[in-house]
Amino acid sequence: MSQSMKFRDVQSIIDVLDDAMDSGIDTLMCTTHERMSEVVENFKANPSRYANFKFIPCMPYAHKYANAVTEHGMLGALKQYMPQNGLFDAALQGGKALAGKDIEGVVRILIDSELKAFAGVETPVIMLQNVVVDLLLGMGFDEAFRIFDAHVREHYDAVPGYITMNLPMLLERLDSLGIANPIVCTNFNKAEFRVSGGVQAYKDALKRYPCQLMAMSVFASGAIHPEEALTWLRDNAEVDAIVFGASSARNIRATKDLVDRLFENDEENSVV
Repeated sequence: MSQSMKFRDVQSIIDVLDDAMDSGIDTLMCTTHERMSEVVENFKANPSRYANFKFIPCMPYAHKYANAVTEHGMLGALKQYMPQNGLFDAALQGGKALAGKDIEGVVRILIDSELKAFAGVETPVIMLQNVVVDLLLGMGFDEAFRIFDAHVREHYDAVPGYITMNLPMLLERLDSLGIANPIVCTNFNKAEFRVSGGVQAYKDALKRYPCQLMAMSVFASGAIHPEEALTWLRDNAEVDAIVFGASSARNIRATKDLVDRLFENDEENSVV
């Protein structure tokens, strides 16, 4: 609740991002929440200040779809989130896709709808949220990963990424689709907090299926002291990026300084 109150206005979000930039962090990994469109517009209005800043959108923002389906039904929810530009064409495409059971057409339209707020800013990586990734894994609908991968690369000239709570299963499925060396964001921590199958299973999967690993929940929601957590991470995995959340300049700087010190010989490592 305190976090929600802190970020009840867009300026509060921008202030934290400014603190992050001043600490040497130039990438924000964020959901496609409707408020992000206001943040993006502010960045576009100040190009000299934010020239090198990058966004990593994580889609979909599942809560809005759940609410829309509850209020308007499945078809109503789809219509609600069609892109505003070319709405008529998009609606026709969507109708044709639904009528023909063309799932790929629907998926592409919904991806475009989610990402329209980020037009005009740099989005080198676009992530698929774990709520969808892990659902698709459970359903065995691996084709959806191919659709997402192709559309992100072809239409947005970006690299697709995947957030998951089951790294071993995801890497195996992506490998079977021919998606090599994917960007994958997952929990990885000493306490094995939300590490499905345990740390050893993750290590085994990473040896068998190389990927670009983005580690999140490295502090296990505060259960591990930051230096202990990051030292363990450094010694147990080749990490390409570390994702962490913070809402104060002091915490942002402290974490960034700690990462720089512990990973000082790893030029490829980044903080998001």
